[in-house]
Amino acid sequence: MTSAEGQTAAATAARRRQTLDKLDRVGKAIGQLRRERGRLTVRSIAQRAGVSTTFLYENTEARALVHTAVHDSKSRHDRAVQDEHDRIEATWRERALNAEEELTRCQNEILAQRRRIGELLGHLRDFDQMVPGESVQQLVTENTTLKRQVHQVTKEHRALQERLEGARSNLRFADKRIADLEVQLLEQDQP
Repeated sequence: MTSAEGQTAAATAARRRQTLDKLDRVGKAIGQLRRERGRLTVRSIAQRAGVSTTFLYENTEARALVHTAVHDSKSRHDRAVQDEHDRIEATWRERALNAEEELTRCQNEILAQRRRIGELLGHLRDFDQMVPGESVQQLVTENTTLKRQVHQVTKEHRALQERLEGARSNLRFADKRIADLEVQLLEQDQP
């Protein structure tokens, strides 16, 4: 073997050792970034490993390592974002369901009270026709009491309407917030 062939073989072996050393540093850099929960990008891996981005793109083994690491990182990030989105949406959905359930309960209660008031007013009319003059004062007192009850029920109805409007407003806010989060997710997925 001539000295030129020996030098070429030595240079080739040195390049292989350098390449293996760089690949080892790339693997360690990816591991460090994962442990630190750092952002896994080609540039950050290259900086941490002390290699050029060109090496990461040109060397097939390095490119495969980086591609796998970046893809896994995005998948984990996407899952975390989706889990957070699902958690937020579940709380708003629960609030909306609770508000609707309360509204239904209140509407049923108001309907029952209106029926009762109608029945009592009917009784008053019946008594007015049947009762002699001495019990008129008692009927007037009863009528006043019923009017107070009607006023109280109306006030409760108004308060429940305000609560319903608040729940609807919260729901609209939640829908807007969810839409904003979805836009942010889409923007983060864009390179």
